[in-house]
Amino acid sequence: VAPTTPVCEVPSSAMTGTVVELSCKETEGSPPSEYQWYKNGVALLEKTGTGSARAANITYTMNKKSGTLLFNTVTKDDTGEYFCEASNGIGLSQKCSVKRMQV
Repeated sequence: VAPTTPVCEVPSSAMTGTVVELSCKETEGSPPSEYQWYKNGVALLEKTGTGSARAANITYTMNKKSGTLLFNTVTKDDTGEYFCEASNGIGLSQKCSVKRMQV
């Protein structure tokens, strides 16, 4: 079963230095969907613990299975427009509407 449009939870504003979690979920897809977060239209990298992720100064953890995007400490640099995409290899992937987070 192809995924339906996911529901994205993105806070409209966040305080610098706080922990912020963005979530993305859709329940129709079978097999279960994987989720990819985008910021300002660019796919966010999954932090794998390799040197490249650290070099890119990644301050978040993205879980493709659960759809969460967790910022341990948000900074002004994290301000932007976020959306996520659900895909399970069947039918078209589905995106939620873009939501702006202001830090």
